[in-house]
Amino acid sequence: MYKGLFILYLVCFGTYLLFTRQPDYFDGEKVPATIFMVKDSATSKLISVATFSNGYQNFSVKADYYLRSWKSGEKTEVIYETEHPEKGAIYSFWGYWIGLGELIASIVFIVVSYQIAVSITKNPTPEALIEQLDYKEPNKPRYD
Repeated sequence: MYKGLFILYLVCFGTYLLFTRQPDYFDGEKVPATIFMVKDSATSKLISVATFSNGYQNFSVKADYYLRSWKSGEKTEVIYETEHPEKGAIYSFWGYWIGLGELIASIVFIVVSYQIAVSITKNPTPEALIEQLDYKEPNKPRYD
């Protein structure tokens, strides 16, 4: 039962990830980018941005992700949609494919779903137990 539940979870979560990425994985273009440290005007802190070009203009996208640090001058890859290159994203497993919020929500969802399933099937009523014990499979003809 655990293997089936885990496989179903992986298939559903993988399908969700594949079709909900922004910018879109299937329509997006991947280009090389360089990481630079710039001062944020609102907080006056240094933040990392990835600068890339679509052939006509240069664009910058935020590169700050939880549990991910960059050094100035590092090379990476950016994915963007041609209609909105300013809405690009760093193309990496952590950040583009999986984010911290999605990971936590996914784990909470699977744990809560499992607990609900266990609580529903854990203590059947006496009538249901008697019905299961008294059940006899009806005779079926060999060739139907």
